[in-house]
Amino acid sequence: MYGEDRYGGGGFARQSTPPVREGEEFDVTIEAVGEKGDGIARRKGFVLFVPSTKAGDEVRIRVTKVLAKVGFAEKIGAAEKKPEVSAPSRQQKPPEPEFETHEELDSEDFGEES
Repeated sequence: MYGEDRYGGGGFARQSTPPVREGEEFDVTIEAVGEKGDGIARRKGFVLFVPSTKAGDEVRIRVTKVLAKVGFAEKIGAAEKKPEVSAPSRQQKPPEPEFETHEELDSEDFGEES
């Protein structure tokens, strides 16, 4: 994955070439919105800023500029197929497991005798 060294760390300096190139097109899911309002997508762990998008959008993008650690892209339409899902960052918590509530467990007395 982009940005990981062979020991599993986040050493971006060890990766010599970003995993995207200017002019490349692909489908992504916008994961979040940055401070300046641009959508944020990832391609193989590499961050891409995409203006005029919002979190949850599935769009087709064209890479317009690639820097050492981030890139920029433009939205060119709706995603043509289901976008690849990037691995969750280490800062995100896994989703809580869903389960059915049971009446005996769903009590406000929390085991206190009444």
